[in-house]
Amino acid sequence: MKITVLHGQKHHGSTWNTTRLLLDALISQEDEHHEFCANDIPDCIGCFTCIMKDEESCPHRSMTKPIIQAIEQADVLIVETPNYCMGMTGQLKTFFDHMAYRWMSHRPLGEMKNKIAIAISTTAGAGARVATKQIARQLFWWGIPKVYRLNKAIAAAKWDDVKPETKLKLKQKAAEIAIKTRKNHGRVRRGLRQKFLFKLMAVMQKSGLGTPKDAAYWKDQGWI
Repeated sequence: MKITVLHGQKHHGSTWNTTRLLLDALISQEDEHHEFCANDIPDCIGCFTCIMKDEESCPHRSMTKPIIQAIEQADVLIVETPNYCMGMTGQLKTFFDHMAYRWMSHRPLGEMKNKIAIAISTTAGAGARVATKQIARQLFWWGIPKVYRLNKAIAAAKWDDVKPETKLKLKQKAAEIAIKTRKNHGRVRRGLRQKFLFKLMAVMQKSGLGTPKDAAYWKDQGWI
């Protein structure tokens, strides 16, 4: 399998260590995996260039393109973020903003329907569940049919202070998700809601309610 990991922050805290537990359980010698960090990507300036003209013309494309290419080539995508004020990090949200053109309402990548994703977040108190839900929502609109969520309140600000029994539970949950991911690799299918929305977007594009760039893309893909 090809596995791409996107970290929502640079520091190696509890969420980063939880991601290591998952990778230890998931990756085999035959697998290929790449890791990226969402830090240092400039804010999306809302210029609509990626949607109206071309994603290659985005002023920040040189920084986002390596990450996007790895995501598009991956079989499994892992997105992790520490919980910042009941949600994902601003850095990760900035990356998602740069992916607006890949939403189903614009120019979705057909291969997304074959991918599995895993959203990970930990927190000292509350908010990890919210953060993974935010990630899952973004990936749903990319067209990824299956997103596993690993979120946990660990009652500690540092990984070294996390109780051994909590670390064990995280390790067990990571192992469960790794097994499910390997079992379902190549077998995932879109659910009814995603299929319905995709057909709705096709009707929108065929009716001329999207941009000319988007409509041309849908025609080239044979979807309308």
